[in-house]
Amino acid sequence: MVTRVGGARRKTRGKMRKPEGTHGKISLRRYFQEFTSGNKVALIIDPAVQEGVFFRRFHGKVGMVDRKTGTCYVVKIRDGSKTKEIIAHPVHLRAIKE
Repeated sequence: MVTRVGGARRKTRGKMRKPEGTHGKISLRRYFQEFTSGNKVALIIDPAVQEGVFFRRFHGKVGMVDRKTGTCYVVKIRDGSKTKEIIAHPVHLRAIKE
């Protein structure tokens, strides 16, 4: 059998890098932000927080908040012709104005 090489964050050197000058403490406003069902959000991974991180393929996608589970949110996105549910912490979500 072949052993799996790498983990969930492999090949993410550029994708998981924060812009210059934004390193350090995270914003508590973004950490505790609230969403309601039906809000449009962008999935942007914050590499400073490891909890509630979705798979790297969905970084930069836009979806709709479906419901809240614990401290995280379930976001429905379109991946090709399929609808998928992503569980993400609010620090990795950005609200989009409609």
